[in-house]
Amino acid sequence: MSATNTASTYGSVTKVFHWLTALLILTLIPLGLIAQELPFDSTLKVPLFSAHKTLGIIVFAVALARILWTITQTAPGDLHPERRAETLVAHVVHWALYTALVFVPLTGWLHHAATSGFAPIWLPIGQSLPFIPQDEHLAEIFSGLHWIWSKILIVSILLHVAGALKHQIIDKDATLSRMWFGKRPLPETGTRDHSFAAPLIALGIYAFAAAGASASGMLSHSDNTPAPALEQAASDWMVTEGTIGITITQLGNPVTGQFEDWTSVISFDPNATGTMGQAAVTIAIGSLQLGSVSGQAMGGDFFDTANFPTAQFTADITAQDAGYVADGTLTIKDISVPVSMPFTLDITDNTAVMSGGLKLDRRDFQIGQSMADDKNLGFDVSVDINLTATR
Repeated sequence: MSATNTASTYGSVTKVFHWLTALLILTLIPLGLIAQELPFDSTLKVPLFSAHKTLGIIVFAVALARILWTITQTAPGDLHPERRAETLVAHVVHWALYTALVFVPLTGWLHHAATSGFAPIWLPIGQSLPFIPQDEHLAEIFSGLHWIWSKILIVSILLHVAGALKHQIIDKDATLSRMWFGKRPLPETGTRDHSFAAPLIALGIYAFAAAGASASGMLSHSDNTPAPALEQAASDWMVTEGTIGITITQLGNPVTGQFEDWTSVISFDPNATGTMGQAAVTIAIGSLQLGSVSGQAMGGDFFDTANFPTAQFTADITAQDAGYVADGTLTIKDISVPVSMPFTLDITDNTAVMSGGLKLDRRDFQIGQSMADDKNLGFDVSVDINLTATR
């Protein structure tokens, strides 16, 4: 068997590429669909998604190698060139498959790199990509493209299989035999003429799908109605900028995020003795951006934002050693837990810069009760607060 293509059949290298790709894709798609449908607390969800992502990168590499090999080869001619419409459709489907084998795993990989947490890739490369920042809006774009283009991939596979079966059962020609192994008499058809029509049509299909996804809001989640912003109450010290960030541990890896919407009422007298002030902070839990697990974090087993949309922290401020401490109560899901947060404070004229943090145990607030151990989701949650306030 020749390694290269001939006028009557495909070479062994092309055949290996074809059937290896088929095996990978027919494994990859069910893994992704099953993992997507599993509940977040399923012990199989993360490994199935990791397998899906890892195989996706392998498919991407195989596809690039296959395309490079293909452009160096001639291809056997069409068995029925007189059927022009059917031949054109077959070529468009082939190019749609080639395009999908690059675009679909690539957008999945880009989505993984642009978000944080959840289902690592089981390869020494690929957790992040150059020039791709971790950005939720960017991740949504890649996620939307991955979803819509994967549907084109599935349709192309079905059309490809249907065409092969038609040639084998109805036409009874050598189409399938030319891509199978072994020696058998095959018709000499000459080599195929190259045409730009089929690849351009295939690319147009993907461009049209991307444009449709963008117009429908699939790439930005613009159809989601944001929760009303919290109203800032009067405060002696007004926060002009700041962040409330959290870090969780998933599968042994840190995942960071922050709350986008929160308000504070702060009173503080640096010259006072004993209790120097008070702080009351209200946090819109639904504003948490936590990478690819943001949606799951809002679910009933976690923050349950449908029933408990906000968290509250109230505390008295006192001096401690070289800094300060806020002793008070944190309430999440109507569960109040005493907490103590040390922090530093630098006041210049009427501007204060504060930095502090504390560690929480998610079990104290009945968050993630279905995950009774810390292998998938760690018990400890780090909270970091940095803000600038003026009076």
